[in-house]
Amino acid sequence: MSSHSKFPVPHRLAFFLLALCLAAAPVVAQRGAPVLPNPGNPSMSRDQQEKLGLQAAAEVYKQMPVLPDSNPLTQYVQRLGARRVKTIPPDRSWPYQFHVIEQKEINAFALPGGPIFINVGTIRMASSEAELAGVMSHEMAHVYMQHSAKQQQKSSLLGALAGIAGAVAGAWGGNWGTLAQSGIQFGAGTLMLKYSRADEAQADAVGAIIMWKADYNPVALADFFEKLEKQGGNGPQFLSDHPNPGNRREAIEREIAEWPNKPYRQDNTQFAVARKEADAAPAYTAQEISAGAKTGRWVRQNRENGAVFKGAVSPELTVPAAPFSAVQPSETFQQTMLSTIRIAYPQNWQVTRGQQPDSATIAPAAGVSGGAVAYGAVIHSLQMEDPNQTVQQLTQWLAQTLISGDANMQQLGQFQQISVTGRAAGSLNLQTISPMPGPNGKPQPEQDWLVAIPRGDGTAIELIFVSPQLHFGLLKPAFDRILRSVSF
Repeated sequence: MSSHSKFPVPHRLAFFLLALCLAAAPVVAQRGAPVLPNPGNPSMSRDQQEKLGLQAAAEVYKQMPVLPDSNPLTQYVQRLGARRVKTIPPDRSWPYQFHVIEQKEINAFALPGGPIFINVGTIRMASSEAELAGVMSHEMAHVYMQHSAKQQQKSSLLGALAGIAGAVAGAWGGNWGTLAQSGIQFGAGTLMLKYSRADEAQADAVGAIIMWKADYNPVALADFFEKLEKQGGNGPQFLSDHPNPGNRREAIEREIAEWPNKPYRQDNTQFAVARKEADAAPAYTAQEISAGAKTGRWVRQNRENGAVFKGAVSPELTVPAAPFSAVQPSETFQQTMLSTIRIAYPQNWQVTRGQQPDSATIAPAAGVSGGAVAYGAVIHSLQMEDPNQTVQQLTQWLAQTLISGDANMQQLGQFQQISVTGRAAGSLNLQTISPMPGPNGKPQPEQDWLVAIPRGDGTAIELIFVSPQLHFGLLKPAFDRILRSVSF
């Protein structure tokens, strides 16, 4: 060994061992959980993005057939979406909401600020809940990364996007000019948003993080897109709006390789039920939707079905104004039997049964219109997300589902545990905009009292007592009496 070596033998040995440890460090180091990236700050403000998204969503309800929020399929999608929203830090989240379009073709799109729409055909195409969750996470990522705002910024508003809607904008007028300038175009029975391949790669990466945080295998996102590409002509619009960034599966697998291992959620009965609901749900082709939009068919159908978009900048008032005397509950109550629930209600109110067992609306005739409820009680039977949920977890989960479906809704006060028919139940108050105008003819606040009753078999009963805030105190005694009458 040369005497000219830089280190004496003992020092060289120590140096060698240190180098060996450093070389091995990446292999043995604890892998860190993925972190959502900084989305950046496009020139379009947060408020502008939210208003634009609500404006476009209101147009969707005019141009396309949408399932009402009371539909079991929509409720399933909203619960699935709410689980994903929880993975995003509140300071970087958006008022996400989730809706289902009655369209056969496979498509999904996210609007600026949070509204997300999923076609019935997309749910039918999903082979697992993880695949559907992958599509939804991908769309949520577009909102999170503010891709629409950034695309508009790249086009300077006056470039290539300015003429996208062209003749359509002139024919329809109204909001079309603003939407067209933002690259949002309705046509051929769908809404078209253009994303770049870089946007798609970023939405895959961020969507994978959202999935992992919600305990779903991120590779399922790639599974769905690969299956769609193999279908060829079944999803041209989706593939046009979402160009393949290349090596989707490889990129996702490479990304998650450095994340901690964890058990992923498996399919459950809720997904199986949702698939059956999707298979049975009415669905129209793009051509039928395009033709129906020109005749105003979907405006009428959505209103008749109770598919009313409450999150518009100026809420649509769909229940005609009525004096309190027209909705005031009688002191005389009578009983009715739903499927497995017996309940009493004011004699001058009416019971309208829902499509599902133990689902109904109890309301005065003057308090409802076209599926919108201004005064009354709405009852749903549902499958719990987790049979082991506490009463508080169940109540908060249902509240988050409602908030996810209504951009104007917010929580009032704190959770309270109560007793209903001898069972532990949850109570929570929410606030939104009433579908009935106030005394001055303008929108008025609505108070919604949510009561959740787990039944001990993995199912639960959800009751929502509804009234304009102005009269909620006057109706509270009747609501209490209805609740006390519940028996199984």
